[in-house]
Amino acid sequence: YGKNELPHLEDLQPNSARTAVCSEIRSLDLGEIIETEATNSSKSSSCSSYCSPQNSTAVYLDAYSEVMEERINSQLIETQREAEAATDESFAELIKCRRSEAEAAEAMQKVKLFESAHAHEVELRKEAEVALRDTVLEQQKLLEESERISGELQMTMRNVALLDSRAKETIRRRDEAAHELLLIQTSISTLWQERQQIRRQKMEALRWLERWKSRGQIGAAHYNGVIGFAEELPELAEFSLSDIENATCNFSESFKIAQGGFGCIYKGEMLGRTVAIKKFHQQNVQGPAEFHREVQILSSLQHPHLLTLLGVCPEAWSIVYEYLPNGTLQNYLFRKSNIIPLTWNIRTRMIAEISSALCFLHSFKPEAIIHGDLKPETILLDSSLSCKICEFRFSRLGTEESLYSPSSSFRLSTEPKGAFTYTDPEFQRTGVLTTKSDIYSFGLIILQLLTGRTPVGLAVLVRHAVSFGKLSSILDSSAGEWPLSVASRLVELGLQCCAQNRRSRPELTPTLVRELEQLHVSEERPVPSFFLCPILQEIMHDPQIAADGFTYEGDAIREWLENGHDTSPMTNLKLNHLLLTPNHSIRLAIQDWLCKS
Repeated sequence: YGKNELPHLEDLQPNSARTAVCSEIRSLDLGEIIETEATNSSKSSSCSSYCSPQNSTAVYLDAYSEVMEERINSQLIETQREAEAATDESFAELIKCRRSEAEAAEAMQKVKLFESAHAHEVELRKEAEVALRDTVLEQQKLLEESERISGELQMTMRNVALLDSRAKETIRRRDEAAHELLLIQTSISTLWQERQQIRRQKMEALRWLERWKSRGQIGAAHYNGVIGFAEELPELAEFSLSDIENATCNFSESFKIAQGGFGCIYKGEMLGRTVAIKKFHQQNVQGPAEFHREVQILSSLQHPHLLTLLGVCPEAWSIVYEYLPNGTLQNYLFRKSNIIPLTWNIRTRMIAEISSALCFLHSFKPEAIIHGDLKPETILLDSSLSCKICEFRFSRLGTEESLYSPSSSFRLSTEPKGAFTYTDPEFQRTGVLTTKSDIYSFGLIILQLLTGRTPVGLAVLVRHAVSFGKLSSILDSSAGEWPLSVASRLVELGLQCCAQNRRSRPELTPTLVRELEQLHVSEERPVPSFFLCPILQEIMHDPQIAADGFTYEGDAIREWLENGHDTSPMTNLKLNHLLLTPNHSIRLAIQDWLCKS
């Protein structure tokens, strides 16, 4: 056991451990060996009698060997323990050493990093010092700039306060100017309306003078003087291109209300009112002189049922008319959602108004005016559904002697006018335009207002219904119950106007116009007796007071006196004198009553 393991143990143990084992072996107590030997000797002596000397020596050696072996084993075990402890301690020391080396290397790395960071920090500090110096300089500049701006701000605030006070003063003056401008515009509008009213009254007076002249009451020289007075009417307002562009937002599409071959119609605001501005295509106008001449002629047409011309802009080839909100008769007649229905009495009044306007045009002096394009699309309606004829821009004019000559009718446009249906058949065959051409169109409009139908084949349909006694079957039921006398008279007139031969068509005379005006009145409510002429038993248009104190229609009492009568038509007593005095109060009362009707 000892011999086999001792060399291995010696290899495992360090030199110090082996030295310790040897010294312990050498230091064995001889006394212990002797004591052991004595013990063994006693044992041997006790058995000496039984054993030989050789046997006792062998026993002694065996005992000694066992003791030594046990002691060596115990020392070896102890030495092994110490060797393991020393090994563990050396390993721990080794680990601590390596750890210390790693910590030292890490510390060296940190030192290097600290040195690099320190160098970087030094650089940053230098840069920060430079930036600080720059910032201080910049701050000083900013302070100086701030002081300068503060001074400018104070000066600006003083200027602002001054400007504010001036602005308030300007606003006050602007408000005063706006108020004055509003007053001026209102005054201009009022003056314009008064001017239009005066012009209408003058033209009305001219119509009566014309009627009196036809009856031989006024000399030709005096009449011509009055016509000259009509030419002295105030000139038409002339607008600049900028005025027209401002009123229509530079002819914006949103302001356009109609468009045709002749040009476009725009809605705008001028003269403190809504107006219609008609801009012609330049290729449809021969030249500025002809355009100006036509406009001057149109401006002289002042009639309650003709569209009023307000102004002109030659630069834009435009004319300015009054604006009528209810559109054309064509749209209103065939539209089912009308706020005000077209009753029979309104339609009858419209026929009378159209006839009055045509009579005025056809009897215009010194040259008759032919509309040439009369149809529901050229008849406009105002807020009270009163008719006004439009589209006179290039109406035909001519003397009575030259109306039947194709070369007499002039126009500023070569564009064909009017719908083919409303065109006079004889004009289509011969190309000759006369006043009877307007009469044909007027007849179709009468039949349309009676029946509410389209014009194609309408005259034939109505003539067929009349011939079979079925007039009521073709009348427009939406107009209410037509009085038979009114419907029959209008149908008769309409068919006469629609005659194929123009010579068979009636003339539009003041007497016929008065008859049409009384149709819707006589059927609606009884006429006050003092509104009727005692001679004609018709509503008076020119009431005149005679010497007997009675009021008569001017034409009727003059005819009575011209026939040699010097007595009163009412009392048959002789008149004190033959002078007539206009009864203005009765005339105004009749006009007011007719308007309300």
